[in-house]
Amino acid sequence: MNSRRTQTQRPLMRGIALPVVLMFLLVITIAAVFGIRRSTLGEGITRNQLDYEIARQAAEAALRDAERDLFSSYSAKPANAACDRSADRPLKDKLVPGLWESTCPKGQCRVSPDFLAASNYTTMANAQAWWPAAKGGLWGDNAVLPANCTFSGGVPIGTFTGTPNIGGVARQPEYLIEWIDRQADAVMRITARGFGTDLNTEVVLQSYVRAPN
Repeated sequence: MNSRRTQTQRPLMRGIALPVVLMFLLVITIAAVFGIRRSTLGEGITRNQLDYEIARQAAEAALRDAERDLFSSYSAKPANAACDRSADRPLKDKLVPGLWESTCPKGQCRVSPDFLAASNYTTMANAQAWWPAAKGGLWGDNAVLPANCTFSGGVPIGTFTGTPNIGGVARQPEYLIEWIDRQADAVMRITARGFGTDLNTEVVLQSYVRAPN
């Protein structure tokens, strides 16, 4: 009788192995999918961080180019520059109305002190030139400059200085120079923005300099 019970129970014992194996396969599959997702997420974060660094360095280059444009003493057209400097450059010697307006002709913006009130940044009563276009900013679309160099808004890097373009970016960095007209003590605010390999990656940097007498 014992031998008969053993023979009849063996098929039942062998049938339990299948769901156990399937359960293990399911656990392994879930673990593998989770690992792949973590790896993909980490790769995306690294790529975004690298693109941000590219955009930051591009903005830094545009900031330095704006300072070179502002303080350069020469008025002739530099080699490789897209536009002539003689009409309204060097900027440091021509802080006069007409060349500097609220419309930012050739990147030369004129700002009255009341535009800098803290309330303007919360209520958006007065749009700042360097704000996004959707909020009234004046960067413009100057990726391709007109032949006569009569444009308004941001100045692409090298336009008046001949600084070489930056490779590997979705768009060349650009800058605005704002003359904060405080009469007795004028201040220049330089705003530069750079882009990464993706146009949606954008970094904006600013610096303030005292206008030369």
